[in-house]
Amino acid sequence: MDVTRRQLLAGAAATAVGGGVALVAGQPAASATPNGAGAAPAGSADYLVGCGIADMTGAIAGQGMMGYSDADQVAAGLLQRCWARAYIVVDKTTGERVVFVTSDIACLFQSHHMGLMPRLRKRFGSLYTERNVNLNATHTHASCGGTAWDFAYSLAAYGFKKNSYDAELEGIYTAIVRAHASLAPGTIAVGRGELHDASRNRSKVAFDRNPASDRRHFPGAIDPEVTVLRFRQGDKDIGAITWFPTHGTSLTDRNRLIAGDNKGYASYRWESTQPGFVAAFPQTNSGDMTPNLDLVKMHPGGPTRDNKRNCELVGERQYLAGRSAFDNARPMTRGGVDSIVHYVDMSSVRIDGTYTPEGRPASTTPAMMGAAAAATSTEDNWKSQLPFLKEGMTNPVVTAFGGDKRPPVSPWIRDMQAPKLIVFPLGLLPPAPWIPHVVPLQILRIGDLVLVAVPAEATIVAGLRLRQVVADGLKVSMDNVLVQGYSNAYTQYVTTPEEYDTQQYEGGETQYGRWTLSAYMQEFHALAAAMASGTDPGRGPAPLDKSGFQPDLLPTPPPDRPVPGRSYGDVLMAPAAGYRPGQVAVAEFVGAHPNNDFRTGGTYLEVQRRVGIGWTTVATDNDWETTLRWRRPAGDTAASVIRIEWSIPDGTSGRFRIRYHGDHRDGAGTVRSFTGTSNTFGVD
Repeated sequence: MDVTRRQLLAGAAATAVGGGVALVAGQPAASATPNGAGAAPAGSADYLVGCGIADMTGAIAGQGMMGYSDADQVAAGLLQRCWARAYIVVDKTTGERVVFVTSDIACLFQSHHMGLMPRLRKRFGSLYTERNVNLNATHTHASCGGTAWDFAYSLAAYGFKKNSYDAELEGIYTAIVRAHASLAPGTIAVGRGELHDASRNRSKVAFDRNPASDRRHFPGAIDPEVTVLRFRQGDKDIGAITWFPTHGTSLTDRNRLIAGDNKGYASYRWESTQPGFVAAFPQTNSGDMTPNLDLVKMHPGGPTRDNKRNCELVGERQYLAGRSAFDNARPMTRGGVDSIVHYVDMSSVRIDGTYTPEGRPASTTPAMMGAAAAATSTEDNWKSQLPFLKEGMTNPVVTAFGGDKRPPVSPWIRDMQAPKLIVFPLGLLPPAPWIPHVVPLQILRIGDLVLVAVPAEATIVAGLRLRQVVADGLKVSMDNVLVQGYSNAYTQYVTTPEEYDTQQYEGGETQYGRWTLSAYMQEFHALAAAMASGTDPGRGPAPLDKSGFQPDLLPTPPPDRPVPGRSYGDVLMAPAAGYRPGQVAVAEFVGAHPNNDFRTGGTYLEVQRRVGIGWTTVATDNDWETTLRWRRPAGDTAASVIRIEWSIPDGTSGRFRIRYHGDHRDGAGTVRSFTGTSNTFGVD
């Protein structure tokens, strides 16, 4: 290739002004298949659209959580259920279709992707494949752990947790099935806005190392862009997808309750106002974006000192920004859909100098975790697992660790990973790499909007450069290109080489070395060019199936028994006789282990209001004002106590009760359901 990187990016900037020009005169810059997308007006009825939602909540008690890789963070209850939200768009003219699924989990692992595809093939044949299905995660750090086939992620939860994995996979699958069943003629519009008070740059020292030409795109060192797709069937709104980058770390590493974090709250807010509506809040390039606005190291907070309240506020701000963009959405100028996918071995990409800042060829290496990664993100954590490691540690201090005497990796790997201080050679550990090496790279187009599906979390400047090369390859406006992070697999972070050199947390987590982003830029530029020309790039190397050896290191919980002298469902602590709005009603019950039945599509609890001679449910375990906490009584390893809290909303009045639905398991493995009901109490 004889163009320079500067020429390449200048070309991308030019297409941002005059976007929509085809690579070949007269040829649509769209299709990777013979049935490429046409250019029907987006406001026409040339689409079929469908939305689906399904419960994917896994184990809420006694198992590790995912996000902070903290072995002490073991789930002990439920704040909010986790959901999979699916959207299907079909171009009626060509028959092309795409599926977009956002999941309320920390990471969309390759285990999810590889586990789902055979199920879709069995149900739908060749209709939905890895080419046209995008799976992604909201990156809540309050989800279940142990659902990856990669030891780097599962061992923090003491191994693979099949029960939670099955629940997550079933939820994703069911959401797609429901979206397919709901397909009907419809329209799609796009809305745009900005949000400036829901994120901060947690690694500004790294951001500031980028060239001014990159930094000028992000005044305030954040990406404030909000992009919304509005889905309608006839005159009825059925769903929305709202992209905005901020981490799912509002609830912090002190949290022990399963929840969707700030994006889960945003979805809950919207869906609560419009029953039947499906509102997803996926991530984009959120690698260095934190919702903890105070930026105080090892003391995450902001805008308040209450982490749960911060989760609500940051979620509310995303909801309001999404709703505003939704209300002002306009028809897109281009119709149709398209998709393309290609697998790449990210451990061994030979990179043309066009894509490196120095203009010289480079290479990636097997995955290596740095000291800065083990030191953790200090703006989002209350503690570090390895406090002697600090962000910014680089390999000149390797002598202190004895690495100058016995290098942990080959010299060429150390060179390609420099200046990272390598502490865990994840890509070289037995029995197979502890994070994926062969991963899918995917591009989806829905009308004007192009999604660059990255199996990692990119910083905002890394995202900018990916958007630029894809816009260049497709000859479209960069404004219409978004990075869709956490897609189809998870391989940790992608920083720019300049950011990488500072070895902040994100650089330490950039697994394949200093030129990880350069490799992605090269491969996505080629993929975009193939999509534009209608060329099939082939599947690429096969991903490694690690499902065969997935030990669970935790013992199975013992059979349940009730608190001595009591029966299942008995009230141990009754609510007070009366409360006022703003207070918290509390009831405790003789319970059983919540993992006996996840009550998928149902609830562990109900708050009920007296209406005439009957009762009506006003809140369940999915509502923000309720909390379920599980614990073992002191010295008892088989009994369970369930504590239910209801934060009474303003304007509430009447007579109420709290009900708990549990399931106990005996020594033979038989599970039986039971219900406990509190006394009646008043609210005025």
